[in-house]
Amino acid sequence: MTVDESQRPRQLRWTLYLLLMITSAGAIAGRTLAVSDQNGTTPFLSANDRSRWAAIRALGDHGSFEIDEIIREVHPVSGRRPWHSIDRVRHRGWDGREHDYSSKPPLLGTLLAGEYWVVKQFTGASVAERPFLIGRIMLMLSNLLPLIVFWWVLAKLVERLGVSDWGRGFTMAVATWGTFLSTFAITINNHLPAAVSVLLATYYGLRIFRLGRWNDDEPTDWRHYAAAGFFAAFAVTNELPALSLFALLGAMLLWKSPMRTIIGYAPAAAVVAAAFWGTNYWAHGTWRPPYTFRSDGPVLTTVEAHNLAEIAYQMDSGRVPGELAEATASIGISLSRGTKVTRPRDEFRWVIWDLDGQDRLAVILDHDRLLIRDWANWYEYPGSYWTEGQKSGIDQGEPSRAVYALHVLIGHHGIFSLTPVWLLSVLGGVVWWRRQSADSRGAIDRSGVSDLRTLTIHRGFVAAAALLSFVCVAFYIARPLVDRNYGGVTSGLRWTFWLIPLWLICLLPGADAIADRPWLRRVAYLLLLISVVSTAYPALNPWQHPWMYQWMMGE
Repeated sequence: MTVDESQRPRQLRWTLYLLLMITSAGAIAGRTLAVSDQNGTTPFLSANDRSRWAAIRALGDHGSFEIDEIIREVHPVSGRRPWHSIDRVRHRGWDGREHDYSSKPPLLGTLLAGEYWVVKQFTGASVAERPFLIGRIMLMLSNLLPLIVFWWVLAKLVERLGVSDWGRGFTMAVATWGTFLSTFAITINNHLPAAVSVLLATYYGLRIFRLGRWNDDEPTDWRHYAAAGFFAAFAVTNELPALSLFALLGAMLLWKSPMRTIIGYAPAAAVVAAAFWGTNYWAHGTWRPPYTFRSDGPVLTTVEAHNLAEIAYQMDSGRVPGELAEATASIGISLSRGTKVTRPRDEFRWVIWDLDGQDRLAVILDHDRLLIRDWANWYEYPGSYWTEGQKSGIDQGEPSRAVYALHVLIGHHGIFSLTPVWLLSVLGGVVWWRRQSADSRGAIDRSGVSDLRTLTIHRGFVAAAALLSFVCVAFYIARPLVDRNYGGVTSGLRWTFWLIPLWLICLLPGADAIADRPWLRRVAYLLLLISVVSTAYPALNPWQHPWMYQWMMGE
């Protein structure tokens, strides 16, 4: 069969895309088949993913979110606890007793538990019995397959938005080999599904606004709005700062077509929101996500007394003073004789714990009275890593916000130092922003900008990507000391990974702009090389410090 010469360049490009996707997918599959913890007992690499796996196992095997027994299991050979995780909370469950739960929002875990149930039916084995078999199968299904979809959809956008063969190929090389999405494909995490969702929401958004060479027989209707709403909302359930994307995209679509946004975008997003809040209530008996329970609740009653020193002495001795027992009884909480009083931190605050009644209260000294508050710090439990004085290393937070900003951008966890290829995204944004339309130049320029509408959409996308990036980075830089920890022990600034699809699209015009400049292409190759080194360094365990951090800290 004769090949249409006009289609040959496109066929050659798609051959390159497929080769890049196949080789990267093969590398990820190989790493997945080799993934194992340091003791060789499970394929779970950190407290972060063990927390999710424990919840998946609890729901898939026992139909509940309680992970008490699972995290305390002891391996018969190693003597270690392979399912133990510090990423958990503790609170009263549906049975009226306190239990341990994963601190992760439960929607993703619930979806994965459904996948686990199906895999268990086919294999006849549970994840407790054969963690490597089940774990690796699920990693392939949950991470690798969505990542392949990510690459395929991105390739379609690259074809429509790109103007040079070199620029298109370079962008796909970055997507398949030069981002941390591939690095994190061997561990259960929320960052990969968030990035995939952002790309799909962006794809449908660009299709609605017809940015790129869409065929005339590809009309947009309410279903495209629904797809955009669904994926934008699902991105939020995995990355809270993605709420900015959801709101911005919703506003733009509402301006484009109010009716289709109302009947498509909003209901689809509502379905995701209902699933998020519904699974949260199912798991924890409250609409609030578990990570919001970090401080005491409302004041239930107060105790006015002149002998506060004596009361404090009794509580420091582990006893409940009579005044406090009477005060709690007045609000319907009768403490048993087995009630204990502890002072978790070196401050005037005590915790009353009634093992029999499963009641937990916080008592705070406030000048000349005692406040009895509802205890609502789910991270405060015996042995908790998250209490004052327990955290170590990077989890203690960076004291200087300026130093933190430096390392977030160009330092040991830097977006532009670890993956400098994103400098081309900045260039691409400038290129798209500064281009002139055919209306003002009288001809179609090399970028394919043919009318004022397309120019406006180009600039709108660049403005949106820049705004979302700034909001996300500024949000984490502005966090208090306790949260300025670079995402913990991790190989990259994982909180920004959901922005990768937007950065890849902005990178395309930057790559196109240097396609005919050999010396700039050589610089781009160097930027890609450094990025690949950074993403390949933690290939067998993403939950480790970046190579630059280890080099700077002498680890």
